[in-house]
Amino acid sequence: MPRVKRGVQARARHKKVLDEAKGYYGARSKVYRVAKQAVIKAGQYAYRDRRQKKRQFRALWIARINAGARDNGLSYSRMINGLHLANVEVDRKMLADLAIHDKAAFTALAEQAKAALSS
Repeated sequence: MPRVKRGVQARARHKKVLDEAKGYYGARSKVYRVAKQAVIKAGQYAYRDRRQKKRQFRALWIARINAGARDNGLSYSRMINGLHLANVEVDRKMLADLAIHDKAAFTALAEQAKAALSS
């Protein structure tokens, strides 16, 4: 059986990792052993933060809706409950956008929520 030399595969694998680590500081972008650890950790952070991003945006939207709702004499929870009772299907992302950029439309929705709560 002929002898197998594995230099080509190793070089390709190292190159792939070092390409992924481009732009990292110091040895993290130059030394294979360190770069491999850095790339693995970066992947873990990316996986975790793709999920955290969704939570953080939802929290931001809720804070913006709450601020807009309180300008109209409602709390966040009463505003959302009122919209639900009024069968208004606007998601939090759109409500937050309205609260920031179109105060008149947001106020109209707040009035609808108030009407639904009082009835």
